Amino acid sequence: MSPTRERRRPSEEDERDRAALARERRGRRSDEERRRTRVEAARLKPSARNRPNRQVEIRRRWVALLSVLTVIALVYLLFFSSMLGVKDVSVSGSRTVAADQIRAVAAVPADKPMLRLSTDEIRDKVAGMPGIATVEVSRSWPNTVEITVTERTAIAFFDSGPGGDGVHLVDGGGVVFKTVPARPPGLPELKLPKVSADDPVTRAVTAVLGVIPEQLLKQVTTATAKTPASVEFTLSSGKIVRWGTAEQTDRKAKVLAALLTQAGKIYDVAAPELPTITS
Repeated sequence: MSPTRERRRPSEEDERDRAALARERRGRRSDEERRRTRVEAARLKPSARNRPNRQVEIRRRWVALLSVLTVIALVYLLFFSSMLGVKDVSVSGSRTVAADQIRAVAAVPADKPMLRLSTDEIRDKVAGMPGIATVEVSRSWPNTVEITVTERTAIAFFDSGPGGDGVHLVDGGGVVFKTVPARPPGLPELKLPKVSADDPVTRAVTAVLGVIPEQLLKQVTTATAKTPASVEFTLSSGKIVRWGTAEQTDRKAKVLAALLTQAGKIYDVAAPELPTITS
């Protein structure tokens, strides 16, 4: 019978070695597990990242589509729809020229989109009317076209005489803009061989009539000239005033007021520094 072997108890050093080996193995497993985890995470990460990216991309596409549709709708609304089309034409500033006549000449198309209107074209049509001096055309949103006019003001008239076409009103620029049936009271008559806005003599005479004091203008019955610098007019008293050009108006008016207190027939203030009176 063989002797019984006694089991050797592990020494303290053996216990330490086993514990160290176990820790080492656990450490290796942990490193491997961590590596596997990183690999798996790297493999899964693109999918996780792509999912929100696809959502963002879809959202962006919807936003872009809605933006395009909005732009198309706005273009249609502004340029093609009658919703922002002309519903009314407002006329202001007219006194002797009828507002309905101005609207008829302007010929603004009803329901035409406001942005497609040519305000310059409308202005040119109205400006061609004889009694209109200036025109402004503007859009008043959402549906109104506003036409503001300044009418011509008569400063004189001329009579075409027997066989002519009547009595014509003339404004301060020499524009003949209206024919009337009779001589208008309170306006001087132009005694000129030709009356036209293109005629320098006509423009000179009307320019003088436009700048002389109102009190003096009320006394003028006729005005004439041979050259642009030789304007003269006849007063209701029968006296003749040689005015010259439209320059130095204030000084000429003061000199003439003093001269008219003296007897005479012709009062020359063309050169106010050297005025003369002729009996």
